[in-house]
Amino acid sequence: MDELRRFRRAAVAWAAGGPESDAAAAEARELAGGVRTVVLVEGSSDQVAIEALATRHGRDLGAEGVAVVPLGGAMSIGRFLDVCGPPGLGLPLAGLCDIGEERHFRRHLERVGLGSGLTRAGLETLGFQVCVADLEDELIRALGAEAVQQVIEAQGETRPFHTFQGQPAQRERPVEHQLRRFMGTHSGRKALYAQALVAHLDLKRVPRPLERLLADV
Repeated sequence: MDELRRFRRAAVAWAAGGPESDAAAAEARELAGGVRTVVLVEGSSDQVAIEALATRHGRDLGAEGVAVVPLGGAMSIGRFLDVCGPPGLGLPLAGLCDIGEERHFRRHLERVGLGSGLTRAGLETLGFQVCVADLEDELIRALGAEAVQQVIEAQGETRPFHTFQGQPAQRERPVEHQLRRFMGTHSGRKALYAQALVAHLDLKRVPRPLERLLADV
């Protein structure tokens, strides 16, 4: 396991607390010298998308010392800021969140001293970008519904998607909404499609939050 992965694992264990947290904190402190920036994201699909898009731009975030750390849910942002931010390691930070979780990110960034009265523009100045409404929505709008359905076909999931579309709760909804909901219907599907959709993305149509995030780090 390379040092950046060890750092990410240690930071997650430290933030989680419990009996292993002291050892994890010591390991994270030891490895922090090799970390240039910590990118805090809500989940693994965000991590996959950011790293895949960086690769398409010819970048290796790991080699650059950029650790993309999934929080396991936006409500954990406070604990990770305590670990990686000013109260803890004091590392440079960036991040990505859904619009529905923006208030949590803003509140905790202010709590640890990284601004006050933060607006959306203020968050962006700090390197924290907001997806509208979430990562899947951004990628679907960037590619278009037809192209996304072609990606689903390439993954061998056209039949499950059509079955999903036939559910009473989905029948009258726009296809873009159906696509977005479909990607969250079982564990691992969001990460699968984060990778696949980024692979098919026109680099001239990269969603603004992802484009700005990579520019910042």
